Parts: sequence; C-alpha cells; structure tokens
Amino acid sequence: MGSWKRDPETNRFLSYAELADSLIPYVKEMGYTHIEMLPIEEHPFDGSWGYQVTGYYAPTSRYGNPSEFMYFVDKCHQAGIGVLLDWVPAHFPKDAHGLARFDGSALYEHEDPRQGEHPEWGTLIFNYGRNEVKNFLIANALYWIERFHIDGLRVDAVASMLYLDYAKSEGQWIPNKYGGRENLDAVEFMKHMNSIISKKHPMAYMIAEESTSWPKVSSPAEDGGLGFSLKWNMGWMNDFLEYVAKDPVYRKYHHNNLTFGMVYAYTEKFVLVLSHDEVVHGKHSMLDKMPGDLWQKFANLRAAYGFMYGHPGKKLLFMGGEFGQFIEWNEKRPLDWFLLEYDHHRTMLDFVKDLNHIYLDNDAFWLKDFNGDGFEWIDCNDNERSIYSFIRRVSKRENTLVFIVNFTPNTYEDFRIGVPFEGQYEEILNSDDPKYGGSGVTNIGVKNSDKIEYNGRENSIGLRLAPLSVTIFKAK
Repeated sequence: MGSWKRDPETNRFLSYAELADSLIPYVKEMGYTHIEMLPIEEHPFDGSWGYQVTGYYAPTSRYGNPSEFMYFVDKCHQAGIGVLLDWVPAHFPKDAHGLARFDGSALYEHEDPRQGEHPEWGTLIFNYGRNEVKNFLIANALYWIERFHIDGLRVDAVASMLYLDYAKSEGQWIPNKYGGRENLDAVEFMKHMNSIISKKHPMAYMIAEESTSWPKVSSPAEDGGLGFSLKWNMGWMNDFLEYVAKDPVYRKYHHNNLTFGMVYAYTEKFVLVLSHDEVVHGKHSMLDKMPGDLWQKFANLRAAYGFMYGHPGKKLLFMGGEFGQFIEWNEKRPLDWFLLEYDHHRTMLDFVKDLNHIYLDNDAFWLKDFNGDGFEWIDCNDNERSIYSFIRRVSKRENTLVFIVNFTPNTYEDFRIGVPFEGQYEEILNSDDPKYGGSGVTNIGVKNSDKIEYNGRENSIGLRLAPLSVTIFKAK
C-alpha cells in the first residue's frame, strides 16, 4: 500500500484514510471489483513486502491505527469494492520481538531446524502438529474476516507448507511417518481451517498461492481436497509470460504455450495472475517484457491482456500494469504516475479501463469460468500465423462472445473465421483502435454471417484483423 502513491512533497506513506480517498475512486472508475493488498499485518522490514510477519493481529502502523484500517475497508465496501488480504501462515521471521522462541523455547516452531526452518528465506516454519499453533492461526484468519470484514485471504506460499523438502537439500529435512515428503500436519491444518471458515463465513474467499500440481487444492475438504475457494494458476502464468516475451517471428514454435492451459483449466478453480513477483528482481515490468519498438510493446501488451481476460479463470493484475509502468516495481517508491502525461501510457490505461468495464457488462467473460460449457476453441492450431480464436458463452445467444487474438505484426484485410451460429456480430472491443494508440484496423458496424463453412462451422464472418491485437465480437 505504501508504494501505490505517496505524498508528492514529502514522499511519506499515505494513511489508510488518504488511500480511501484516492485509491478507492481510482479502482472504481477503472472497473476493478476487488483490491488485493500485500500483507499489512505488522512486519519490521519494508523490503519483505509484508511477507515476514511479526504482528499477526496488528494492521501495520505505517498507515495508521486499526480503526483507520477499518475505515478504509468500510469505504471500499460502500463503493462496492471487495478487499482481499495476503496472509502468511507458512513461516515467520526470527526477530526476537516476534514469535520466535516466544517463551524461550520452540513454542510456535519446531526445535529441530530440519523441521522448523526455511533455508531459502531464513525464517521459521510453524509447528502445525500443535493444537495451540493451529488455533492461533485459524483464529487469526477469522480475526481479519470478522473484525475487519476482509472479504478473503490469499494464503501465501502454500507449496512450502505442503512439502517437507521445499527448497531443501538432502539431509535438510525429515520425512513424514510414512517416509514421504508431504507435511501431513500442514495438510490437516489447511483442511481444518478452510472447513471452519467455509461454515462460519461461506462468502469469504480462501485463495491458495500453490505452485505445484497438488490435487484438489480448490475442492472441499469433505471431498478429499484442501478446501480453498480458488487457486493461483502459476503454470498458466509462466507459459503465458514466456510466450508474450518472445519476438513474434518465433511465437509459432511455442504456440502450445497458450493452448496448454485449457488442458487442465477445470481441474481447479483458477485465478490467472500477473502479480508483484513477476515485475521484480530483473524480470522486467509487464510492458518491458514485450518485444519490439515502443509502439509494438504497447500493442503486444494490449493483445496479451485481451487474451488473458478472455481465458477462463478469475483475473489479477498488479498495480502499474494497467498503464504500462516501464520500470520494475520497487517498494521504496511510488508508481510512476507522471507517465500518464504521455499518450502511450494514457491510452494503455484507457484500454484496460474499457476492458474491465466490458468484462463486467458481459457475463460470458466470467459466469462459467469453472464450467467447460463456457469456453470453446474456434481455432487453436493456427500456429503459422500465431492467431488464437475462441468463444466465451453462457446459455443465451446474445451472451456469446468471439475472440480473435493476433500475436504477429501482420495485418489481414480479409480474415475469415467460423462463428457459432448464423446471425449478426458486432465488434465491442478492438485493441488496435486509435483511441488506444492502435493503427486503426477496426471493423465498423455489424457483421452479417455468411453461409460459408469455415473452421468446421457452417457459418463464418469476414473481418479486418489488426496487427498485434485482440478483437472481440458479440452476437446480436
């Protein structure tokens, strides 16, 4: 929260109240439904981004007191904005004023460092086998939901909880009683926690940042799952970012990067994430990941976001990505808001704003994210041209959307695509529109389908397909 904006004169953090006055109207105008905060539980070191918590029951005093944080959450809710909070039950720092050796002994952690330490982070692992520790953490999750009316918790580093050998070499960990690498106590803790929260607060989201293929993360505990509401799709994110960073001339050799996600799209209730972790430590900002000159970078980014929004799964975009922040995120400084003085960044912001509002206004984008009936490829094999086309739908004809994403700089003045049924189709978004900084290869008016078989369908439409673009048509 301290690096979204700061006081321009003193560079101090904005307070919870000041953020309520500036962040909430911005989020509302942009068409977002939720704000997700990196941990605001009290932590000693800014550079940990909040992920090394010492005060699990204390909103950080950096921005004000607990009542002022309540005010921020309440103002979000008054504006119809949900609030999600990153929460860290996986590990805690060794600071003497925290939980480490709380009474002089390994009270919250394990005595044996092979069970109780994360060598990767230099932190301590909770002893999930102790009822008192489980109660402490479950009560803490309920505290944020009940006292502060947080709408959901994004549980950090779930994979590190699930596996005893996470980021450890041979000899640095102890197998479970069956000789395996699964942390049975942590698994039971998560199932128990999620079952309690789902019963007491069925509308609260529990979101797992889980980076492995552990099964049924987002299935109920009574069905053998871990009981989370949603799971971050790290596999999709890695494939997607690897693809969009490539020069368009090579993308045809990596076409399945963007189709593979549909093979497992319905195995979990996924969130497609472009998070803070992807724009730090030399990974480049979202804009700077894109190939080409300045115009192509922005065009690539618009097309990439369009593909992401059309793909099944909930959507998360880290702050600054919406206007093309050029440098990596740095917790020590605010976002580069001055960039909005320049056309490329201002039109990028306009594109994401319109994309968000079109998303909200058309339930085909989201109503069947977790149902295979809501998505269908039109052509997923056009690797030579690096073009992807697909349908998002609900039950009614007029709720059907057709997406065409062109990931090369080639323009097609007479592009034909099969459509799901006979009738009229209207372009509702084209990322190449001049108002977004595009070259203006758009489709004016309504397209009537032709009785020409194409892509294995009886009906098709002809259209102009812009370079490095996403085009969305809606059935009328």
